[in-house]
Amino acid sequence: MATSLRRIWIDLLLYPAHTLPTAAAPILVAAGLAIHDRVFNPVPTIAAFLGSWLIHVAGVFADNHELLRRYPSVVEHPDLTNALADGSLTLNHIRFAIAACLVLAVPVAIFFLRIGGVPALVLGVVGVAASIGYAAGPIPYTKLGIAEPVFFAMFGVVAVAGTYYAQLAWLAATSGTSASFGDLPPAAFVAGLPVGALVTNVLFIDDLRDRRFDAAKGWRTVAVRLGPRASRAAYVAMLALAYAAPLACWATGRFDAWILLPLSTSPWAALIARAVLSHDDPEALALMTARASLLACAYAALWGLGLAIGWEAAPLC
Repeated sequence: MATSLRRIWIDLLLYPAHTLPTAAAPILVAAGLAIHDRVFNPVPTIAAFLGSWLIHVAGVFADNHELLRRYPSVVEHPDLTNALADGSLTLNHIRFAIAACLVLAVPVAIFFLRIGGVPALVLGVVGVAASIGYAAGPIPYTKLGIAEPVFFAMFGVVAVAGTYYAQLAWLAATSGTSASFGDLPPAAFVAGLPVGALVTNVLFIDDLRDRRFDAAKGWRTVAVRLGPRASRAAYVAMLALAYAAPLACWATGRFDAWILLPLSTSPWAALIARAVLSHDDPEALALMTARASLLACAYAALWGLGLAIGWEAAPLC
C-alpha cells in the first residue's frame, strides 16, 4: 500500500517529470535575457521558479480533483479511481494538497509584492487563475476551447516577462528606485515564444493521448474539436516555430553562432515528433509527454544561454 500511495501522489498527482521542467523553462529564458541586460539576480529568479512550480502543481492537483469529483464515470486514471474507491485517497486529501501549494506560494507572493508592488501581485493572481481555471471553476477554460493559446501565452510571454520584471524590481528596490512594466524591453515579451511553443506541445501530446476522455468531459481541445490529424499538425507547427527562431535571429546579423545552441536539441525533438506522429497508444504518448517536457527545459537552457552571450549588437527587437 505504501508503494502504491507513493506512486499515486508522485507519479499520478505531482507529475515531477512534467511540472518541474515546464515550470523551469520560461525562468531560464528570462534569466538569460537578464544576464545579457546586466539585471540578473539569483534571488528573484529562484523565487519565480518556486512560485511557478507551486502554482503549476496546484493546477495539476485541481485537474485530478475535478476529474474524480465531476466525472466519476470517466476512468481516465484507474489507479486514482481505485484509490478513491478503497479510501486510500480522498477528495479532501487533494483539496489539502491544492491549499498547501497555494499557502507555500504565499511567501513568494509577499516577496514579489514588496519588491515589485501591485503589478507583481497581479501577475501571480493571473498565474493562479490560469492554473486552477484549466479544469476547475464554474466554466473551466478547457470547455471554452482556449487551453492551448492560454498555455502558449502563459509560458511564452507572461512567465518570461514576469520573471524579467522581478529582476528589474529587485535591482530597483536595492538601489532605492522603482520599476514598472514600462521599463521592460520588447525582448521580454517575445524571447519566450519558442519555449512557449514547446511547452504547449506538451499539452498537445496530453490532449492527443486523452482525447476520448476529454470528449466525455466536454473539453474542447484541438484533438477533440478537430481530430488527431489537426492536433498533430498544430504540434508540428509549434515545433517549427521553436526551431525557426534561432535561425531567424541569426539571420538578422545581430547574434553570433551562440544563438544557434538550441538547434542541438533538434535530433531529440525529431525522435519525439516521430513517436507523436506515428503512435496512438496512450502509454507510448504518455512517455512522450515527459520527454517533451524535458526537451522544453533543455531548449530553454540553451536558448537562455544564447540570449545571454550571443548578442553581437542590437537587442532582440
